[in-house]
Amino acid sequence: MMMKNQPFLKQVPEVLAPAGDYECLQAAVRFGADAVYLGATRFGMRASSATFTEELLRGGVELAHQNGARVYLTCNTIPTNEEIDAFPEFLREVGKTGVDALIVTDFGVLSLVKKHLPEMEVHVSTQAGVVNYLTASELYRMGAKRVVLARELSLDDIARIRENTPPELEIETFVHGAMCVSFSGRCLLSSYLTGRDANRGECAQPCRWGYHLVEEKRPGMYFPVEEREEGTYILNAKDLCMIEHIDKLIRAGVTSLKIEGRAKSSYYVSVVTNAYRNAVDLYREDPEHFTLPQWIADEMKKVSHRQYSTGFYFGRPESGQYYETGGYVRGYDVAALVDDYAGGFLCCTQKNKFSVGDELELLEPKAGMQTFTVNELYAEDGTVLESVPHPQMKFKIPFKVPVKPGSILRKARTE
Repeated sequence: MMMKNQPFLKQVPEVLAPAGDYECLQAAVRFGADAVYLGATRFGMRASSATFTEELLRGGVELAHQNGARVYLTCNTIPTNEEIDAFPEFLREVGKTGVDALIVTDFGVLSLVKKHLPEMEVHVSTQAGVVNYLTASELYRMGAKRVVLARELSLDDIARIRENTPPELEIETFVHGAMCVSFSGRCLLSSYLTGRDANRGECAQPCRWGYHLVEEKRPGMYFPVEEREEGTYILNAKDLCMIEHIDKLIRAGVTSLKIEGRAKSSYYVSVVTNAYRNAVDLYREDPEHFTLPQWIADEMKKVSHRQYSTGFYFGRPESGQYYETGGYVRGYDVAALVDDYAGGFLCCTQKNKFSVGDELELLEPKAGMQTFTVNELYAEDGTVLESVPHPQMKFKIPFKVPVKPGSILRKARTE
């Protein structure tokens, strides 16, 4: 389906990055995110990354705004009666932090936001399961500025929603990261098997476990569901990756490209944000002839990930599950972070051991990647080093050209 509303073809989408903690927020902003989404200590869908106290949230918003980025706060759990009673006070606190939007699922919460923070922008979470234009339009009428569409939609589905909704309604979709085996993340497995409610931010990820078949009258005897001794990962979804299809997402009318990963590391946030930032900027330069450079596509293989797929964007996936293992592919380690460039040296902080003679990759914020061999290493006092073995140790590497602070040095794993 081709878009009839040509203006949408000219819009450059927002790159929206996750911020599970303050370090990840810094990384997202440094590497080019237009906006970040994060959780406070209550009412967010990631209990493990609910690290932003009111004070930290204020500081994070200030940092983001200084760098031209926006901040969206997740309030997308499904609250109980007791929790809904606490929401007005929570909203009053949130209103003082300067966040740019609240992400909500529950319609009652939406009504409370409009009542207590009438000027606050509201985004409706993917947890709401929006899959058609009528629902999207009705949510806009109710006061939503943006809808985060269900992950089960195709590009054609999204294009039809875009064509049949008010042009002022923004459309956000997930373009990268983990996929839930349940419809738009509304999972009951975790609660049933462990008592940890996925819809309240406590998912134990039982879809990533290995399973065996047990016959009722023969307890203790485990039968593989397929030909593997470890069991089979029958519910294990592949990760989503749409980096090679930025142009198609824009043509479908997507206005915000959302990266999943509030439980991921700052390195993950840096690399993935940088890749999508570069891809979007290249599209902006020449939309009609957009071609993704190979180095950007390769960046997706240099973070911890499962096998990739394009999800439902091109129809029902033929191979959206990965049955071999529930683990991750990890091919690179962060060797060091660049603190400064001074006097022809990279001034760095060690993250993992490396030595003279090793080949490293340098990833600069909002820029490309380059490879070099470490020929010399020096301590801060100028002492010659053969390696940097100690965590957090400071050291220097001669380098001919200036490099931005916050750049990443990484090393490929050899095993």
